[in-house]
Amino acid sequence: QVRFVESGGGLVQPGGSLRLSCVASGSISTIYVMGWYRQAPGKQRELVAYHTTDYSINYADSVKGRFTISRDNAKNTVYLQMNSLKPEDTAVYYCNAVIRKIATTTPSTYWGQGTQVTVSS
Repeated sequence: QVRFVESGGGLVQPGGSLRLSCVASGSISTIYVMGWYRQAPGKQRELVAYHTTDYSINYADSVKGRFTISRDNAKNTVYLQMNSLKPEDTAVYYCNAVIRKIATTTPSTYWGQGTQVTVSS
């Protein structure tokens, strides 16, 4: 069993900042990738950023230069620092991870419950 605790969402004015956190716990052997997706009302879920164990990082074009993803492997935690927020960043943000559980050989993808980010004046 794998569980996520997400935090840091909320309401912020345009130009403001928020920091999201996601802690993974449970019967975890290896976390290969941790990242964030988001889904705005009426739109498909889209990748925001991901961070692999060997420090390969990728961002969606729409957030490059404004968002920064980081990981603390010892704490099974991924962060998303969001600066210069825009109204179009409003969405539910989901933590995502590719994890191999203890006593298994195949990794699987897991999702957090989501945290709401609203950018509005």
